[in-house]
Amino acid sequence: MTTDQTSSLLFGLAVIVLLARALGALARRIHQPAVIGEVLAGIALGPTFLHGAVSDTLFPDSIRPLLSALAAVGVAVFMFLVGVEWDAAMIRDSGSLAAIVSLGSVLLPFGLGILLAVYLMDDYGSGDHTSFMLFMGIAMSITAFPVLARILTDRRMTRSPLGVIALACAAVDDVLAWSLLAAVVAVSGSAGSDQWRILLAVPYLLGMFFVVHPLLARLVARRPSARMTPTVFAGVVVGLLLSASATEWLGLHYIFGAFLFGMILPRSGTEQVRADVQERLGHLSGTLLLPVFFLVAGLSVDLSGLDVGGLGALGLILLVAIGGKFTGAFLAARFNGMPLRQSAALATLMNTRGLTELIVLNVGLQLGFLGPDLYSLMVVMAVVTTAMAGPLLSWIIGRPATALQPTSRSTAPFSTNAGRPVTASRRAAPVDKTNEGNRDT
Repeated sequence: MTTDQTSSLLFGLAVIVLLARALGALARRIHQPAVIGEVLAGIALGPTFLHGAVSDTLFPDSIRPLLSALAAVGVAVFMFLVGVEWDAAMIRDSGSLAAIVSLGSVLLPFGLGILLAVYLMDDYGSGDHTSFMLFMGIAMSITAFPVLARILTDRRMTRSPLGVIALACAAVDDVLAWSLLAAVVAVSGSAGSDQWRILLAVPYLLGMFFVVHPLLARLVARRPSARMTPTVFAGVVVGLLLSASATEWLGLHYIFGAFLFGMILPRSGTEQVRADVQERLGHLSGTLLLPVFFLVAGLSVDLSGLDVGGLGALGLILLVAIGGKFTGAFLAARFNGMPLRQSAALATLMNTRGLTELIVLNVGLQLGFLGPDLYSLMVVMAVVTTAMAGPLLSWIIGRPATALQPTSRSTAPFSTNAGRPVTASRRAAPVDKTNEGNRDT
């Protein structure tokens, strides 16, 4: 790196952090997740305003590859932390309701997304029509677990029956959506001449679950009072990076390896270690790395040339994204005996997309599933669906002060169709800890 590159990079990072924190704080002042402000900061620095003059000045082409590299590290760390928060026990505690609602909130928007892709094919389709349709279906099916957790935390609902069910549904939703995306990436041929490597994905998964996970569990069992040390922290970071590197080499994407390594970390006996890892990595990721990702994502968003046709396409995208997700979750919840208001509230929570959607969209842009114009429209959809969740939830079940809370006499206000009561777990429901000051990405 030259002196000019180094100076430009460091100055640009300072601008990114300051603007992200300022707009994130402003978003929280108006009762919105900070991710809304941070995404808007990235878009504001992009080509949408002043034809990119600001971004060209602050972030010359010579440093953009470096920013992209930092953004990739930030996304990998974020996906690892999401995997750490994923709790299979919480899903089991919720009974069949979480699985059924998750299926409904994925399958319906997935199918509608495919139909929308067929309609948009002529104007926005990629060369690989099948991959384009499948990817659009996945993009419509995403729920952002961290944003949902933050909304529930702000409303003091993480331990309420509705909050526990919503978190469990979002966790199942994550796995379904990531699995579908991995399958699409695998069959799309994005790895080129090295496509044969995808055949190693199955033994890799088996090795992670049946070799690496048991080994880690044995190490923890030998040290029941495991505490965070520089060596332990380094081991976690190395494991995260190696797993992400492996799935990227296999032709999937590094986000899957990062998420998977977070999932397989032992839960029992590692509570303090996981909390420390989340805090240390979360502060770095939320303060520096993720704002860089928002900038890189914003540099690809150009709404300056949006015309009537583009507005029509955006309207259809919003209709399918919001209507499909809400209807699928709402009908599944009602089918399982959940009361009307709780069903509507749960369907609203499942509509949050946040950073998770942006990660999926960037995968699509990198692999050529989405063009720049459609990518820009989809980013707008991600912002709108995230911003509307809080106000709509307040309209359905009231402000946080009057939101539904668990009572001492009632832990099963609704039940599954199998007659098994759905009770709030006595454990604290998982809360996103990617950044204590900004835990809503």
